[in-house]
Amino acid sequence: MNHLPQAWGRPRDDVYGAYDSSYLQTSGPRQHTQQPIVTGTSVVAVKFKDGVVIAADNLASYGSLARFTDVKRLRPFNSTTIIGTGGDVSDMQYLDRLLNSLDVKENYASSGHSLNAKNLHTYLAKVLYKRRSDFNPLWNQILVAGLGGDDKPFLSSVDLLGTTFSAPTMATGFGAHLAQPILRRLVPDEAAVEGISQEQAVAAVKECMKVLFYRDARSLDKYSIAVVTKEGGIDLKEDEKLEGQSWAFAEGIRGYGTQVN
Repeated sequence: MNHLPQAWGRPRDDVYGAYDSSYLQTSGPRQHTQQPIVTGTSVVAVKFKDGVVIAADNLASYGSLARFTDVKRLRPFNSTTIIGTGGDVSDMQYLDRLLNSLDVKENYASSGHSLNAKNLHTYLAKVLYKRRSDFNPLWNQILVAGLGGDDKPFLSSVDLLGTTFSAPTMATGFGAHLAQPILRRLVPDEAAVEGISQEQAVAAVKECMKVLFYRDARSLDKYSIAVVTKEGGIDLKEDEKLEGQSWAFAEGIRGYGTQVN
């Protein structure tokens, strides 16, 4: 006789025969993410003559709550590529595991070739488009920055629909509205990239992070910034703090609270 707890309350098999559970539902309904819950905000990036600069703050917000303040959203892949992810953090973690698996396969491969930034961007575009086609998208917008096959600066994006886009300056989230004008003033088109130094690019990205902290309620004053060059590889700093903040402009803001005139 079966005395295990899962058999309690059931007819005895030795008397009534095996229990027929075919009419019971053995699995729950298929569940897909309907909206992102814990999210990261802007990722900003710009090309310069020798490489790419990319930055993202370390905040993950639970709705409007600034819940997690030490979430790194820049991920290096080999020595030539940085991936910056905005949007849902759990989907970002899934992609991180996927890329870890891909990295292991690449390291054990005997072909002698490695994935550059352009190859990785194509791979991510296929992954996101496949998930979108399954009606189960990864709720992210990703910037892939690094060096292409010709060791030239590469910068491109892919979103939850699998849509891809390339430009000398890019930003996700609120940064697409607030940071892009600053970056485009420095680098208006692809031809201007050759005249931009690393110092100018880094200064512009840091200025963007400051403006986003001023204006985006889902941002933080602690951020990660990476520079990718052929000579220096990846220089990633993950706990940078904004410098030279000034809130003097707040005195001139009208239309909030009692300041209506």
